[in-house]
Amino acid sequence: MGAETSKTRDLLLNCVERLMLETGYASVSYRAVAARAGVTPGLVQYYFPTLDELFVAAVRRRSGQNLEKLAEDLRTRADRPLHVLWEYSKDESAAALTTEFLALGNHRKSIRAEIAEWAERLRRLQTEALAEASRERPVTLGNLSPGTLLFLVTGIPKLVRLEEGVGISSEHAGVMAEFEEFLDSVEPS
Repeated sequence: MGAETSKTRDLLLNCVERLMLETGYASVSYRAVAARAGVTPGLVQYYFPTLDELFVAAVRRRSGQNLEKLAEDLRTRADRPLHVLWEYSKDESAAALTTEFLALGNHRKSIRAEIAEWAERLRRLQTEALAEASRERPVTLGNLSPGTLLFLVTGIPKLVRLEEGVGISSEHAGVMAEFEEFLDSVEPS
C-alpha cells in the first residue's frame, strides 16, 4: 500500500531482514517487525496487507540489490567473471539471508515463485557473463560444460554455508582453497 520509495517501508524491510538473520523467517510477524521498527503492527500491515506481501517485498528488494551489485561487479571485472561469481556466492550475509528465503520458499508457494523468478534472472546474468568471457579465453574444467562450471562456482560456497549452519566443517577449508587455486589458474590476476 505505502509508496515503494518510502523510508518507513525501507525501515520495515530492513527489520524483516534482521529478524530473519537473527532468529529465522518463522520469527517474522507483524508484531515482531513493528517492535523492531518502533511502530505499530497496524502500520506494518498498512504497507504489507499480508505476510506473504511482506516477504515478497523483502525478496524483491534484496534480490534486486544483489542483481545490480553482481552486474556492476561483472562489468568492472569482466576479465575475471569466475572470481566475481565465486566472491558473490561466498558473501556470508547474502548467503545467510538467501538460505532463510529458500527455507521460507519451501513453505510458501508465492515466495517460492518470486525466488524462482529472481534466481532465473541471476542465472541468466551469470551465464551471459561466463559466455562473454569464454569468447576471448575459454574457461573450462576438464570436459565440464560452462553451465556445470558455473553451477560449481556458485554452488560450492552455498553448500559450505549450509553445512556450517548445522555444524559440519570437515573438508571445507581444503575444498575452498583448492577451488580458489583452480580459479587463479584459469583467471590469473
